[in-house]
Amino acid sequence: MPRSDVTIRDVAAHAGVSHQTVSRVINDSERVLPETRAKVEAAIMELGYRPNAIARSMARGTTSILACISPNLTDYTFASLINGAEIEARKHGYFLLSASAPDKETFAALIGELVTSRRSEGVMVINPYVDGRYTHLPQDFPIVFAGARPRENTTHSVSLNDVEVARLATKHLIDQGHRTIGMVTGIMDEDCSQDRNQGYQQALEDAGIPFNPELIIEGNWQPASGHDALMQFSANENLPSAIFAQNDQMAAGVLRAARALGLNLPDQLSVIGIDNIPMSAYFEPPLTTYEQDFANIGKNAARLLIQAVERPLTPYQHLQLPARFVHRQSTTTYQQA
Repeated sequence: MPRSDVTIRDVAAHAGVSHQTVSRVINDSERVLPETRAKVEAAIMELGYRPNAIARSMARGTTSILACISPNLTDYTFASLINGAEIEARKHGYFLLSASAPDKETFAALIGELVTSRRSEGVMVINPYVDGRYTHLPQDFPIVFAGARPRENTTHSVSLNDVEVARLATKHLIDQGHRTIGMVTGIMDEDCSQDRNQGYQQALEDAGIPFNPELIIEGNWQPASGHDALMQFSANENLPSAIFAQNDQMAAGVLRAARALGLNLPDQLSVIGIDNIPMSAYFEPPLTTYEQDFANIGKNAARLLIQAVERPLTPYQHLQLPARFVHRQSTTTYQQA
């Protein structure tokens, strides 16, 4: 029979037990002998039975709903992360409710609705440090940071290894002969921006290149801030030979400004980013970048959140994932005049 048509009574008949026994196995009841549990689990596997998540929730007195709060639901990086988390949550019988919070007041209100009323069993938070929203997080409730590390060991987290990726991105420019390397950062209140700043400085130190704070300009992750940063470098007559933009969107703005300034790319200005968003291969020139797997970050964040819900005494885990180097035409060997 089609797998979608398999019922709990079909499983019971196949295993030679009552449907009540099958229900106990599905709901992890201790009132089942090990050998009986094994027979029922084997029947579930053979028939391809999928327990009804809503029915299981009602039996357990839980919602089987996880929540994800993001600054918005339209940004490619956020959406990709949420998609990976949603797929993983469904595999484990959970539903993922996504909500956008453009400011900390909205964030605090959502936390109140989702946590105080117990409408969700756990919350995944994207960009927890933007505008100080992390201060509204509840105590003793399953929380996972997705795309950020915790400042204290009080929650699970999954993020890019931002220090290492920024070090490698800067080292790539150094290896190509660049010695004046500018950086456009993300919002410096956020830990990933601070960590990428650390990786940049570490690469300079390893190469014996003096750190020059005038070669760092704070952006806000948006293309316009990358554009404005390069224009500021030019206006200050402090134009570097290469730019490390802390994300691809700001790198796009840098490339646009470079063309407006009449710079020959990449001979007069090399540019590298982080993310490998789909459009980065179509920038002019195509962008050299480090690809982070947003879907995998979301998948692991959902897995840790489910673990926090089901096994609350499990020690906190902090996963830092690597990135993949994507070499395109926006960087080249520097020929000093």
